[in-house]
Amino acid sequence: MRYQTEPSFSHGTTEKTAVLLINLGTPEAPTPQAVKPYLREFLSDPRVVEIPRAIWWLILNGIILNTRPKKSAAKYASIWLPEGSPLKVHTSRQAMLLQGYLGQKTQVTPLVIDYAMRYGNPSIPEVLAKLKAQNCQRILLVPLYPQYAASATGTAIDAVIGELQKIRNMPAIRTIKHFHDNPAYIKASAQNIRDYWTLHGRPEKLVMSFHGVPRYTLEKGDPYHCECLKSGRLIAEELKLSPDQFLISFQSRFGKAEWIKPYTTATLQELGKQHTKRIDVVCPGFVSDCLETLEEIAQEGKEDFQHAGGGEYHYIPCLNERPDWIHALTDLVFDHLQGWLGKPDPAQLEQSRLRALATGAKA
Repeated sequence: MRYQTEPSFSHGTTEKTAVLLINLGTPEAPTPQAVKPYLREFLSDPRVVEIPRAIWWLILNGIILNTRPKKSAAKYASIWLPEGSPLKVHTSRQAMLLQGYLGQKTQVTPLVIDYAMRYGNPSIPEVLAKLKAQNCQRILLVPLYPQYAASATGTAIDAVIGELQKIRNMPAIRTIKHFHDNPAYIKASAQNIRDYWTLHGRPEKLVMSFHGVPRYTLEKGDPYHCECLKSGRLIAEELKLSPDQFLISFQSRFGKAEWIKPYTTATLQELGKQHTKRIDVVCPGFVSDCLETLEEIAQEGKEDFQHAGGGEYHYIPCLNERPDWIHALTDLVFDHLQGWLGKPDPAQLEQSRLRALATGAKA
């Protein structure tokens, strides 16, 4: 293997610690031309689609990439912000806020906060190269998925490890696997719902919709389903809801295989058929609003519910840049940085540089 060329190095340079937020990704624009390469990268990931590669290659390139980009582009266009993709906008803002909050908490530690997307840009290889150029010798990976799934958190870690295999001088790596039952995340999620109800009143039923995954992933040992149920239960307990006041469901089913149930679409249609006067839907598995929340749930979900006979439909936004969520994220990251925090000693760094020069170092 040919390793990447290391950046120039000077002895006595301060080593930095980095926090890398990782989210799913987004096309660069709401157009078929931009959506197609994004979908190709996403759906080519064997963690995302676990069927034989040769069969899937024919389906993906022969059918999906010839039909889906146009439909997906129209959906993206319906939720696109003036600043760009909602997912990218919110993730960027979260990284900026985390930089400020962590800076206040650590004060003296040279920290670099950045974000990357598993698919699309800014890419994981691109951001890792930036961190290396800044002499980040320790990196904490923070996949922004509260509940662990191999097809989300797992593939984000895969991408980082795969890129590190190309590097001669690897940084130290830590990973936050999940935070589905983190008390601060649960409290922020519950308070987000409570704040919405303060302004808009309460529903007959609260639906907590999580991203769906194929049923076989659960049967093969993926903990995602259990972690979603636990998050939903803890949020309901924090809100003091009785079992008949909330439901947990799973959205974004794709293909003909059975996925974990109950399906969100079927749940909303059934609630509509029961002529439920009002439901509120929230997506605790997403910390940032994106296509799956703003289009699939806020728009399509409303149509499914009301077309079936339901009444009022409210979508409760994700945590996004809520201060309590950013504080929760800050504390979570801070806990995982223990042992990596400290004040550089300029005198020691200078001594190190002089010793290196005395033994023949060029810089």
